[in-house]
Amino acid sequence: MPTPPAPFTADDYRARMARAAESAAEAGLAGILIAPGPDLVHLTGYQPPAATERLTLLVLTADRDPVLVVPALEAPDAERAPGAPATTLRPWTDGKDDPYAVTAPLLTASGRFAVSDNTWALHLLGVQQALPSTTYAALTEALPMLRAVKDSHELERLAAAGAAADAAYEEILKVPFAGRRETEVAADLAALLRRFGHSQVDFTVVGSGPNGANPHHEAGDRTIEHGDMVVLDFGGLKDGYGSDTTRTVHVGEPTPAEQHIHDVVREAQQAGFEAARAGVPCEEVDRAARTVITDAGYGDLFIHRTGHGIGVTTHEPPYMIEGETLPLVPGMCFSVEPGIYLPGRFGVRIEDIVTVTAEGPRRLNNTPHDLAVVT
Repeated sequence: MPTPPAPFTADDYRARMARAAESAAEAGLAGILIAPGPDLVHLTGYQPPAATERLTLLVLTADRDPVLVVPALEAPDAERAPGAPATTLRPWTDGKDDPYAVTAPLLTASGRFAVSDNTWALHLLGVQQALPSTTYAALTEALPMLRAVKDSHELERLAAAGAAADAAYEEILKVPFAGRRETEVAADLAALLRRFGHSQVDFTVVGSGPNGANPHHEAGDRTIEHGDMVVLDFGGLKDGYGSDTTRTVHVGEPTPAEQHIHDVVREAQQAGFEAARAGVPCEEVDRAARTVITDAGYGDLFIHRTGHGIGVTTHEPPYMIEGETLPLVPGMCFSVEPGIYLPGRFGVRIEDIVTVTAEGPRRLNNTPHDLAVVT
């Protein structure tokens, strides 16, 4: 088994929080408020209990050290987080403290703050009621680059997650498809992801025959048949960072028409990959892939964006979609995943995770793009 990567240190998290506070100041914001979720994990390494409804909020401003407002009963866990030495804990106690009154003195009375996208409305409204002159913006809108550019240690984890997903794909080609339910193949994929080091499996799409025309089809009880095209889209987290790859396989030899559709998608995926260069707007990746499919006469059958960012979650900014003018920067990681979907017949999608480098794009998935034949 590969050696696990060295854990992130308090200094790593301290640097991330400092960059975030600096970015907020440069954007004219008074600070950033981070609720439990991927942004909090990225900035502090702390992940509160999933079921908590109590206010937990990281406050980042340029004029003070980071402060984590946390329920007193969860403070011991917060103190053990790897980024804890870089933060000041501000516990509050049930039945004794108003958490919003505890938070208010940490903020300017009339500033504008970026708020993590998944903050509960209950908590945001509570803070706003305590400080009625403050205003707020969604973090993705205000600071879209906050988690978009990965450092070298993050890139190592993403590359390892991609390699593990590739290993799972290579193994799934060896199992029988025909005569088995989609759910059985999906279970095989999940087991393989875990076998190759994933601690969390987020999705295992197995779309056979007409089900492949639904890009986010949930594996069901349909029995896979000889002659089916099968879309395999799977991923999750390994060492805290995401994998996400798609390949389309065929049970038995494909027809010329099926092979043609697959060839078009493969060409589109290559075009999107080649467009992923530093300084190019995100939308150009989408345009490059979409142009190939449109020129082939299937434009109306490519019904989703070309890609999404990936990091501590499998879907995050930036997005490769028309209208996204954010320029690509070395260290960005995202999917390039065009597809064609023929309702009632089949679908085809090919997806790699790609990172931008100063020299050009680099794939983090490296299994063949050919239409693999399975039994």
